[in-house]
Amino acid sequence: MNFLEDLLDSFWLYYDKVVMLLPKLALGVLLLTTFWWVGKKLQKVVKSRLTRTLDDDLLRDFIARLAKFILVSIGFLVFLKVVGLGDAAASLLATAGVSAFIIGFAFKDIGENFLAGVVMAFNRPFTIGDVIETNGIIGTIKSMTLRATLVKTFDGKDAYIPNALILKNPLKNYTLDGFLRYDFQLDLNYDADFPRATEIIFSTLRDIPGILQEIKQPDVTISSMDGNRMTLTVYFWVNTNDKSIGIFKIRRDAISACIAALSAAEIRIPGWKIQLEGMP
Repeated sequence: MNFLEDLLDSFWLYYDKVVMLLPKLALGVLLLTTFWWVGKKLQKVVKSRLTRTLDDDLLRDFIARLAKFILVSIGFLVFLKVVGLGDAAASLLATAGVSAFIIGFAFKDIGENFLAGVVMAFNRPFTIGDVIETNGIIGTIKSMTLRATLVKTFDGKDAYIPNALILKNPLKNYTLDGFLRYDFQLDLNYDADFPRATEIIFSTLRDIPGILQEIKQPDVTISSMDGNRMTLTVYFWVNTNDKSIGIFKIRRDAISACIAALSAAEIRIPGWKIQLEGMP
């Protein structure tokens, strides 16, 4: 009987404490929700303001997300204070160094990617729309968060690469300066008229829209001679900043047009192969 009475007394004691805490808890949740809502609005405002001064989409998005994260973090501390856990909030701040060490050790990869994201936000070798290759992945940069960078591969897959991996490993940017060189090889008979073949190739490349002719000129060289064959390597450049052209279509058109033109000129092509430097 005493056990039941003690249990009932404990129930009413905690019930009274919960009832007393409910208004503070409701106010805390309301404030936390308000901070989250304001943080979301702040993110949009910061992004809109930075649009006028920053051309870098990734840096603009990163700063906007960081502003929201800071505001929501402040809201969480206010929530703890309102619900009567002010001492916990103070302890959280006072022991930030120890907590950072413990949390950083427990969540090493998360912390590493976050810090890498901060570094890359202000110092990185790419921006949205660039074609990069890193960690065995080739694709177009779509976005960057505090944890990972989204790369759209050429076969349509979305690859989320941890920022720390991008920061620590070699990275190739194929479109940073706006120029990308392609090359492919053609095998001709040993007795083929090389000057005439090169003239036909140059003339053919001049008629293909998108291939640069002045800033970066096409070139043709004899890369090897073996038996009854000689291998020509054809080089040409495209402007990757010109979104009206399809850089992969240009490669296909260049190869097809050169083969057709040489065949029409009765220059025999016993075999041919394509090699695109640095790209799939």
